[in-house]
Amino acid sequence: MSEDIRQPDEAWRRLAASAAGDVWDTLVRWRAAGRRLALLSVIETRGFTPRKPGARMLLAEDGETFGTIGGGAIERECLEAARHDLAEGGTARTLRWHLTQELGMCCGGEMAVHVELVEPDPALTIFGAGYIGRALALLAAGCGFRVTVVDERPEWTHPAAMPGARVECRECEAYAREAAWTARDFVVIVTHQHTLDQRLVETLLRRPLRFLGMVGSIPKQRKFALRLAARGFGDADIARVRSPLGVAIGATTPEEIAVSIMAELIAERRGIDIGGPDAVPRRHGAARAAAPAEAEVKP
Repeated sequence: MSEDIRQPDEAWRRLAASAAGDVWDTLVRWRAAGRRLALLSVIETRGFTPRKPGARMLLAEDGETFGTIGGGAIERECLEAARHDLAEGGTARTLRWHLTQELGMCCGGEMAVHVELVEPDPALTIFGAGYIGRALALLAAGCGFRVTVVDERPEWTHPAAMPGARVECRECEAYAREAAWTARDFVVIVTHQHTLDQRLVETLLRRPLRFLGMVGSIPKQRKFALRLAARGFGDADIARVRSPLGVAIGATTPEEIAVSIMAELIAERRGIDIGGPDAVPRRHGAARAAAPAEAEVKP
């Protein structure tokens, strides 16, 4: 088959460049808002086709779209594939279609469309704006997390102290009850009161979080586990609380403790098991064999 790729004139080039910029701007906005989306890109064409290489389209997880890759059957089929990937967590792939023979379109050409998922930066909520919370917020923002810090103490919730994070001067329990949590959210509890920690854990264990961690020593973790069991939480629920929190690196200062916590958050994000050689993998619900020594630093 002879190749017939039509080159756009200068006006079309300007229009396509403008449309592409709009797609990228929208992608940035949607991703910053925490939206999962699929990016559909025309990467190859042959013969007469409704769009040419460089045309792009976005599909958000909630069904909203932006841009077009040509409409008609080709766009319908690619969007259906993207919806499947968003629902099932598929990998990037390239779809190839003969528009007339396979899709019944009258164009007569062929198109290849690359479909890839674009995941938002994970959301990390830190309860407690004390020494550890502030240090962790700075690190996490630099490591690609969308950080929110929650604390009811006005003297500790100065946004300038935590650039890159959204700071909420609110009652922690109310925020924990009212926030729209998802199974992709990370939460770390580093408040200034053990009783507040306990109440937050009880509230958040009822939410579909990906990661729930609490700073504390082994004795604190054991006391919390007993209290949670007395309140009706099962072993699987209790095992969801990552405590003691952080990688055992001998950290002592708030900044070092934040580094140890950040290491555990990154490992979870990347799907890495950081248990020691004698530890049962975390995903099976067992506690880590060794705990960091830094657990009880409070503001």
